Amino acid sequence: MKTDGKNTLSAEQQSEVARQLEVIRRGTVEIVPEEELVNKVAESVMTGRPLKVKLGLDPSAPDIHVGHTVVLHKLRQFQLLGHEVQLIIGDFTGRIGDPTGKSETRKQLSEEDVKRNAETYQKQIFKILDPQKTTIYYNSSWLSPLTFADVVGLAGKITVARMMERDDFTKRFQSNQPISVHEFFYPLMQGYDSVALDSDVELGGTDQKFNLLMGRTLQKEYGKATQAALMLPLLEGLDGVNKMSKSLGNYIGIDEEANQIYGKSMSVPDELMLKYYELATDLSLEDLKTLREGLADGSVHPRDAKMRLARTFVRMYHGEEAAAAAENHFITVFQKRALPDDIEEVAIPTAELVEGKIRVTKLLILLGLQASVSEARRSIQQGAVRLNEEKLADIDGDIAPSDGDVLQVGKRKFVRFTAKR
Repeated sequence: MKTDGKNTLSAEQQSEVARQLEVIRRGTVEIVPEEELVNKVAESVMTGRPLKVKLGLDPSAPDIHVGHTVVLHKLRQFQLLGHEVQLIIGDFTGRIGDPTGKSETRKQLSEEDVKRNAETYQKQIFKILDPQKTTIYYNSSWLSPLTFADVVGLAGKITVARMMERDDFTKRFQSNQPISVHEFFYPLMQGYDSVALDSDVELGGTDQKFNLLMGRTLQKEYGKATQAALMLPLLEGLDGVNKMSKSLGNYIGIDEEANQIYGKSMSVPDELMLKYYELATDLSLEDLKTLREGLADGSVHPRDAKMRLARTFVRMYHGEEAAAAAENHFITVFQKRALPDDIEEVAIPTAELVEGKIRVTKLLILLGLQASVSEARRSIQQGAVRLNEEKLADIDGDIAPSDGDVLQVGKRKFVRFTAKR
């Protein structure tokens, strides 16, 4: 561990450095270069100067799911260690879109889209981060004023060969898929963010390695101290195979209703439970170790560990009271196979009835329980639709809803009909 040559770390300071590095390395896939990060932490402990830890977010989608929170929890750990977070809303880069992993040029977002998504991001992000230790920046504040000469100078610091080292660019080039010139500017602009803010550390998923290292390259080109890049794993979704994604439906949204979060969490594959705990919860390292050992020696049942995971997620995003209520709801409905007490009441849609009856698929859509006829028919075919706990098997069938009847879709959606208007 290097020092500035004039001072050495005391035993107490060395212990603090070791403690911080243990927390920082939790769940981390790669640190580039690790020795440089060790020296930065040591210097911070010695001087009392917090590290500036950067995360760039392109607000391309308005909702955050548990997979997105992996880097946010790492940022929170840095905050608890006394460091400062530089949260960059890529309102400028977001208009281009990150080409990472894309097989075609992404649609550029409008200024209105970026602003709306950024506002939603901020609201959700502070469910995890400490706003007092977070500074929010919009990269348009330093990218917009650049002159064309500045941009040419920036582009001149990186070769085309270096850009083509990106796996997605190479694949698109080899398969004759178009690559727009403006896409080359995305990693340049993300790297320039680090130049503008003198970042000490930048976080990102393993798929962001090229972009993160670009920050180091440009800082060096501009005569700045270089940041360390810290890569975190991508979290698989509820299917246990693909990266968590809203488009794949294998996600847990942090803004979802408490019962939804709890129920979805119980679908996490057993083999991924510890990964979810490590990357996406605030469980301490000591508790994580105890849990891992308990699962290994059989003293902790996987079902109990999963219920604790579900309760933890709900507590983190809705509070202790909601977590207890969601767990009680789950036990009541799924373990005891009883109906919940807090079923939403809806008026019988008398105006839609024909001779007192209505097509089941139409009713499901009318009540917002399904999004389309095809989805409703599929749910019926799968045995997921019940009336008063009896499966409805006819995809073209009608029912005559009566006062007090309970209609259920899947394991989490219930409505009770009432004749009251």
